[in-house]
Amino acid sequence: MVLATSTRLRAEDVPFGTGLWYIYAGISTFLVVFAGLMSGLTLGLMSLGVVDLEVLQRSGTPKEKRQAAAIFPVVQKQHQLLVTLLLCNSAAMEALPIFLDKMFDPVTAVILSVTFVLAFGEVLPQAICARYGLAIGANLVWLVKVLMVVCYPISYPVGKLLDAVLGPHDSLFRRPQLKALVSIHAMDAGRGGELTHDEATIISGALDLTEKTAEEAMTPVESTFSLEVNSKLDWEAMGRILARGHSRVPVFAGSPRNIIGLLLVKSLLTVRPEAETPVSAVSIRKIPRVPADMPLYDILNEFQKGNSHMAAVVKAKMKRKPRHTAHHTHNVNHEERWSDGPKQHDDENGKAALEKNETTIDVDATQPKPPDSRDEDDPGDDLEDGEVIGIITLEDVIEELLQEEIVDETDEYVDVHRR
Repeated sequence: MVLATSTRLRAEDVPFGTGLWYIYAGISTFLVVFAGLMSGLTLGLMSLGVVDLEVLQRSGTPKEKRQAAAIFPVVQKQHQLLVTLLLCNSAAMEALPIFLDKMFDPVTAVILSVTFVLAFGEVLPQAICARYGLAIGANLVWLVKVLMVVCYPISYPVGKLLDAVLGPHDSLFRRPQLKALVSIHAMDAGRGGELTHDEATIISGALDLTEKTAEEAMTPVESTFSLEVNSKLDWEAMGRILARGHSRVPVFAGSPRNIIGLLLVKSLLTVRPEAETPVSAVSIRKIPRVPADMPLYDILNEFQKGNSHMAAVVKAKMKRKPRHTAHHTHNVNHEERWSDGPKQHDDENGKAALEKNETTIDVDATQPKPPDSRDEDDPGDDLEDGEVIGIITLEDVIEELLQEEIVDETDEYVDVHRR
């Protein structure tokens, strides 16, 4: 009885077809559209991270660049934006039943409210904004800015509180995530990616390069071809050098692990085998030394300086003192992998560069310094006195980057690590 009376009174207050009824209907329609717009913008804008917008501003189409630039200042205030959109969405949804209740009986009002909110206030707007969030957000950014100003007394302090409690949103990928992302975008992943197998492999290799050290990429000293400093360059030695096909040969004194320099094969063009010239009589270039735990990126940076394309990997006797990469005193440069053949890097200025960088090694000077004559503060002492465990070249670093073996005409086997 009471429910029927109250329902009848409400129907009499706002009869169907009157001007007030149409006003309430218009307000209800506006609230549904507004709630749907806020719901869609919440999904569309919050799904666009700061990094995503920066990528679009740098590499997108001209239209995407303009849209990303328009949205970027708003998305930067993520928590304040989230509170603003949710506050407006909640206000519209809470106000809708008030007007529907004046137009229809309670049961009809509830049914219409749930139907309109679900279909036109949630499902449809979010489905559209999930696909076209960038374009819709850019066109309605002015409305979002107005709402942020209106809701500022509430959204700003709540947003700051969320910033303090949750911290800034981290939208950057870590290395494992980047590798997974690259593998997903590869063509052979079957998901429509545009990266070829080689492109995906090289990108993954570049991400892994920072975690690999010289000891992992080097050729062990037992597998290298080298010459003793007191040996003679006779027909047999010249034949072995020619058969190996290397353009640089390490030179050792006494033990093969005591590498004192390297010999440029092209400098032997004027050496006559019948003269049996000692190796020590030929110009021997100083070979840089690097610690076994030196990252490959640091070695690559040293190789780029151009002094040598080969370095001796040393297992230091003493614990190395930490120092910055830019302060390494040993110039490291690279030649080809010692299981491989020569690479031609000469140009018209090669002779001048050779004369500039070539250093003759004094055999007597290669003996270790007495302990009391060493500078205890010199971080290079452990490298000079350490045991050479392998040879690393620029080709070794490039192979780790490509994650494939580089094979030339004189290679006897592909991978010395698996021999």
